[in-house]
Order: sequence, then structure tokens, then C-alpha cells
Amino acid sequence: MTAAVKSPRFAIVDIARGVAIIAMVAYHFCWDLSYFRFIAADVGYDPQWVFIARSILAVFLFLVGVGLVLGHGNGIRWRSFWRRWLFVVAGALIITVATYFVFPQSFVYFGVLHAIALFSLMGLAFVLAPLWLPIVVAATVIALPFFHSDPLFNQKAWSWLGFWQVPPPTNDLVPVFPWFGAVLLGIIATRLVLASNLSARLAAIAPSGRLPRLLAFLGRWSLLIYLIHQPILLGLVYPAASILQPQVAMRDTDFLRSCQSTCEAGGTSAAMCVTYCQCGLEQVEANDLWNAIETGMVTAAEQELLDAQNRQCSAVIYPELNSAQ
Repeated sequence: MTAAVKSPRFAIVDIARGVAIIAMVAYHFCWDLSYFRFIAADVGYDPQWVFIARSILAVFLFLVGVGLVLGHGNGIRWRSFWRRWLFVVAGALIITVATYFVFPQSFVYFGVLHAIALFSLMGLAFVLAPLWLPIVVAATVIALPFFHSDPLFNQKAWSWLGFWQVPPPTNDLVPVFPWFGAVLLGIIATRLVLASNLSARLAAIAPSGRLPRLLAFLGRWSLLIYLIHQPILLGLVYPAASILQPQVAMRDTDFLRSCQSTCEAGGTSAAMCVTYCQCGLEQVEANDLWNAIETGMVTAAEQELLDAQNRQCSAVIYPELNSAQ
């Protein structure tokens, strides 16, 4: 019986992993800056940031599929597979425990590493299967969430499958549907490449400059980098936030943005809303109402001040209200 043999290493794949891990680190750095209010963007929810995050995730999972074929396409190398798989599982458990203590309301219970661990196991079934099978399954896995959802999957216990209507609160959730489809696409693409003349040309690509060599090095250690990069980033950003108090400096911007949106939604012109909201900001600062604004816990006296503020600022943009009082 012939032992399973690993396919030749493709430097271009390591380089791609290196680019992907740099993109992931950069995104998480921006997320940290947003969370601690160093920047105004809401990285977790703004559509353009969500698109960036999903694009990076898709590349990562695609490369998981690529790695499965390159590592096990000539036969499953079980010892190597389990060694790497246990490392991923350990990393996933560490992330769950750490985020539970840091973000108890939104801890990560099925994030990127959890998904990679499960998807790697599932993906093995398609590495040596007839090629039509991963093609059919990939199309199904990717398409099905667009046609089916159910409130049952809003619960954490079932949300990892991906058919929710409202996702549960968590800082990272990578469900089976549709994301396992990205792994399958990586498997399909790599099998097609290995069966073609393109394989030899890609295998011949070798990093010759400093940047390609650096990217290839980062790609070979991408899993370790993924595990350690957030603790390092938080170790820098959190103390800086404690000292510089960026949330205090940013709250004026947040107040004006929220006020402007609410004011315009009520039918008032943008220019008049700017004046109204600036007036409101001045009154909040003058009457020290930040705690009431930020917590929503308003005393009777604070409510009187807020009502008076609303009347005063409304009169600024609608002078006729002054004569009516």
C-alpha cells in the first residue's frame, strides 16, 4: 500500500495567504479603532466595511479548500491533518473563552477558526470525490440561504447553520450556509488547476523579491498570526484608549450624526437640521446631559431640561415658535 503523498508546495498560494492575513489584520485593527471610538466609522455594520470583511473571509475560506487539495489530494494524510486540525480547534476554544470574558454579550462561539475546523472535516469528503459532487453541493450551500430562513436559527444554538432572520449578537459568526461553499469553490478550483497545464506554470512561480518572500513567509504562518494578532492589537489600542479617551472626543460627532439623521427623517431640510443639532449639542454640554443621552436613564429634572432644549432649538429654526410661546 502506497502512503499518501503531499502535492508540491505552490509559492503563489503562500503569497495569497500572506496577502489575506495582512488584510485580516488591517481589518481587525480598524475594527478595534472603531470599537474604542478612535475613528467614526462603524466597522462592524457600515455596508462598505461589511463588504470588505466578507471579501477577506471568502478568500480565507477559499484558500482552506485549496490547502485541503494540495495537502490531501493524493490521499488523506491523517497524521498531518489531525495535528493541524487540533491546533485550529485549540485556537477556536481560546478565542471563545477570551471573548466571553472581554465581550460577554457578544462572545465568539462560531467564528472563523471554529468554521475552519468544521469545514476542514467536511471538505475532506470532497477532495477525492467525483468533481461533479462538490460543484453541486457548493451551488446548493451558497444558494440555499437566499431562499430559506426561519426564526429558529436566530438562536445561538442553531445560528451556526446560517438560516437566521436576525443574527444573534456576536463579534464573529461564520455559518455553514453559505460559507462552506467558499471552501468547496477552493477545492473545485484547485482540482481543476492540478488537472490542467496551468499547474506546472503555477508551481514554477518562486518569490524572488523581498516583498513576495515576506508574503510567502507570512502565508506559511498565517494560522499562528491569526491567533496572536488580536491580543497584540488590543494590547496596544486598549491602553491608548484608556489614556486618550477617544470616546469623549468622538461623542460630539456621534451626537450630531444621530441628530441629523433623526431630524431629516422628520422632514426638516438638511441645512435647518444642522442648525438645530448644533444648538442641541451646545445645550447638552451646557446642562451636562451627556449621561442621560448616553445611558437613556433620564431623571424628571433632566427630562424637563431636554424638553426645554427641544423647544429652544426648534425656535431657532422656526422663529414663528417664539411668537407663539
